[in-house]
Amino acid sequence: MRKVQLLLVVASLLFLQCKEKSDSENNSSQDLAVSETSSVDGEWEILFDGTSFDHWKGYLRDGMAENWKIEDGAMVFYPPKERKKGESFNIVSRQDYTNFILSLEWRVAEGANSGIFWGVKEDPTYGQPYETGPEIQVLDNARHPDAKAGDTHQAGALYDMVAPSQDVTKPAGEWNTCVITVNYEEQQGMVNLNGVDIVTFPLGNKEWDALVSQSKFAGWSGFGKFHTGKIGLQDHGDVVAYRNIRIKKL
Repeated sequence: MRKVQLLLVVASLLFLQCKEKSDSENNSSQDLAVSETSSVDGEWEILFDGTSFDHWKGYLRDGMAENWKIEDGAMVFYPPKERKKGESFNIVSRQDYTNFILSLEWRVAEGANSGIFWGVKEDPTYGQPYETGPEIQVLDNARHPDAKAGDTHQAGALYDMVAPSQDVTKPAGEWNTCVITVNYEEQQGMVNLNGVDIVTFPLGNKEWDALVSQSKFAGWSGFGKFHTGKIGLQDHGDVVAYRNIRIKKL
C-alpha cells in the first residue's frame, strides 16, 4: 500500500514539474509574440481601431459624415435613402501623408462599389476627393457592372489606369486585406490584395503622366498633382465596411 502511495506522490510531482515547464515555455512564447507585435506596431499609426472616428472627418466638413457607423469593430457606410443634389459622404484622414504603406481590410455588400484614395487635396475648388486623389478600386467583381467595363475598373486596380494581374478578391460579405504602398521617393506604388501583389505603378514621373493622359482623368487640373494629401474612403452609394486601418510613413 505504501509503495502505491509513494508511486502516486512521485507521479504527481513529475506531472507538476512538466506542467510548470510547459507553462513557462508557453508564457515565454507569448511574451516573445507580444514583444514582436509591439515592435512592429510601434512603427505604425492606427487610423481606425474599431472604436472611434478620431482620425477621420467628412470631406470638406468639420466633423464626421453621419452615414458612417461603427459596428463590430468596423466603420460601415450606409447610403442615405434620399440625397440633396451634389451631396456626398466621402471621408478623409485628418492628417496628410506623402510616402507610406497603408494597410486595411474592406468588405462590400453584394453589387457594391467604393474606393480608397490618396493624395487628396481638401479644398473647395475640388468638390470630390476623386478630383485630386488617385483611387484603388473596391468592388464586388462578381456583380457590379464596373467589373465588366474593363480590367482597370476591377477590385484592386489603380482605377482606370492599371489593371490587377489577377482576381484574388473574396466574395461579397467577406473581408479582403489590402496593402497599398505609395513611395514618391522611389517613384513607385504597389497594391497587395489578400497576400498577392496584383498592381504596380509609376509615381511622380513621365510614366505616371502617360498613364493619366490615357485615362478618364486626362486634362483634370488637380488629379494626381498633390504628392502630399489625405487618405480618403469613398461614398459610391453602396454599403461598404472598413476595419483595422493603419499607416506607416516611409
